[in-house]
Parts: sequence; structure tokens; C-alpha cells
Amino acid sequence: MQTFFILISAVLVLVLLLPFYRVLQGPTVFDRLLGAAAVGAKIITLVLLFGLVYGRPGMFVDIALGYAVLNFIGVIAVARYFRTASVKRP
Repeated sequence: MQTFFILISAVLVLVLLLPFYRVLQGPTVFDRLLGAAAVGAKIITLVLLFGLVYGRPGMFVDIALGYAVLNFIGVIAVARYFRTASVKRP
């Protein structure tokens, strides 16, 4: 069963490269922001898979939840910053 989880983790790392490309080459800031959110979601999944591989899913679920909250707050903060920075002031 561990071989299956390691194989799925390897496939997920390959799929992780697609939104990471959007972070690096996004035409707009918001495309890069969406790419960063997608990368964060996939990393959360990887953390949970590592928990299953190591046989301690409870500890890794706590880590994944903390990372998810930080990812969410970070995306919202950056989106608000760029929204207010893009407004033209007289």
C-alpha cells in the first residue's frame, strides 16, 4: 500500500508543475495568485499523503489544516493588496 501512496505522490508532484508554471509565467498578477493557491492546495494533499505513508495521519492532518489556513489568509491578503493598489487615486 505504501508503494501506491508513493506513486500517487510522484504523480501529484508532476501535476504540481502545471500551476507552478502559471505562477512563474502568468500574464497578470491575479493569474499568478490563482496559480499560487492551486500549488498550495496540492501541497496540502501531498502533506496528507505523507501522513498516510508514515502511518501518522493525525499529526499530518493538523499540519495540513494549519497550512491551509495560512494559504487562504495569504491569498486573501495579497488579493486585497493588489485590488487596492490597482485603484487609481487622484
